[in-house]
Amino acid sequence: MTKVKIEIVKILEKGTCPYEHKVGDTFMYPEERGKICAAALNDLFSHIRVLQFGGSFPWSDDPESATVCCHDYKNPVVFKLTRVEED
Repeated sequence: MTKVKIEIVKILEKGTCPYEHKVGDTFMYPEERGKICAAALNDLFSHIRVLQFGGSFPWSDDPESATVCCHDYKNPVVFKLTRVEED
């Protein structure tokens, strides 16, 4: 199965995440999905599945990745999702 690297690239507004995620944190999906805020993972899931199954997003400069934000309106966390092909 194709994996997806999830990287936190920015935290907007107050610059803190209530789940204590930090800029630079990285996780591999699906192995490390339990380490990601469940609400954020819910926001990311449809984008992750698109990347896992070979799709891309027309607004992304890179067909292998997408930038997605969680729904926390006080502290939106910006995630970069990158398709990682297995050997």
